[in-house]
Amino acid sequence: MRKGFLGVILAAALASSAVAQNVKHDEKIGGHPDFNGVWQTLNTAYWNLEAHNAQALDAFWAMGAIAAIPAGKSVLQGGGTIPYLPDALKQRDKNRAGWPEDDPEAKCYMLGVPRVTYDNMPFQIFQGNTGDLLMVYPFAAAHRVINMTDHSEPPVDTWMGKSDGAWEGDTLVVTTRGQNDQTWLDRAGNFHSEELKVTERFKLLDANHIWYTATLEDPKTYSRPWTIEMPLYRLIDDNVELLENKCVTFADRLLYSDLMHLTPPVAPPPEVPVSK
Repeated sequence: MRKGFLGVILAAALASSAVAQNVKHDEKIGGHPDFNGVWQTLNTAYWNLEAHNAQALDAFWAMGAIAAIPAGKSVLQGGGTIPYLPDALKQRDKNRAGWPEDDPEAKCYMLGVPRVTYDNMPFQIFQGNTGDLLMVYPFAAAHRVINMTDHSEPPVDTWMGKSDGAWEGDTLVVTTRGQNDQTWLDRAGNFHSEELKVTERFKLLDANHIWYTATLEDPKTYSRPWTIEMPLYRLIDDNVELLENKCVTFADRLLYSDLMHLTPPVAPPPEVPVSK
């Protein structure tokens, strides 16, 4: 029964019929804040959670200024950098040097938590009077159930893990465990191990804004827990809807380049100044 219900909700989330978002929203649903709607971040956290300068992507030189990393501020609470353990920091640098080929996003793998929240695509929250919540994401057709009663241990590690929810007053607290170690946190190579525990907090500021925080604990990777924070914005334009991003076919040449006898494009050598 539950699987059938979720199937109906998923179909509705990605259906071609439009769902207007600029109607009046109830302040409460089932005695709790109403998170129903389509939401999106407005920052560059998907490029790098830490502060970063604008940067050219030399491997994509033919695209000119289109292929460039935009500058962005740190979304870590209080600013600063991620508290990596020494060996983990070396792995982060290795990941960064291998971007984009080594980024799971390039291979159309599900992004994991919390990266899926601040990806540069909107996502939709479904909430009823009682029971579980559902969050649906366009990239790689990902979704996750927020289990409000079944708080059992995840049976196996997966790309999205198992998310358990609870209400603390008007704040929705979601704890996610059981993620594998294959996902990254952004395009800058920031990562975690399979021991990651993520505690997210969704607090409705008003009808169209959520204050979102996520605390990451991973003693195998970080020297201490650390937190990111950012606002989520409701999309209120007429006929707003989630559009599918079935990215598998876009990753074929990357995943099977050896079988297809392809070689990656090579950036041109730097120009040598001509002496006069």
